Amino acid sequence: MAWIATKYLVTAALVVVISEVAKRSDRIGSLIAALPLVTVLTLLWLYFEKQPAERITNHAWYTFWYVLPTLPMFALFPLMHRHGGFWGALAGSVVLTVVCFALLAWVMRRFGVELL
Repeated sequence: MAWIATKYLVTAALVVVISEVAKRSDRIGSLIAALPLVTVLTLLWLYFEKQPAERITNHAWYTFWYVLPTLPMFALFPLMHRHGGFWGALAGSVVLTVVCFALLAWVMRRFGVELL
């Protein structure tokens, strides 16, 4: 139980630190948020929990593919936020990400990569 609590505390602390840094500097906060810190932590947790190497490798492999459809969101959100407010921008970004993910999954299936 202590291990799970440690994982929660470290992971939550990471999110809090990023949001606090972002309050002071949008650029530095964004830089830290853009780093794959959560993925690195996840890989560490999997390793420390003695998960099979294949599981750890697969996590990194699929994370790569799952990051790609999120990228357009970061271009759309600022534009929509300026013109339609926060909630509209957030909703539009989520919809765009889901559409991009579905398209990527459809394309990658043709190359033998099953994302869904």
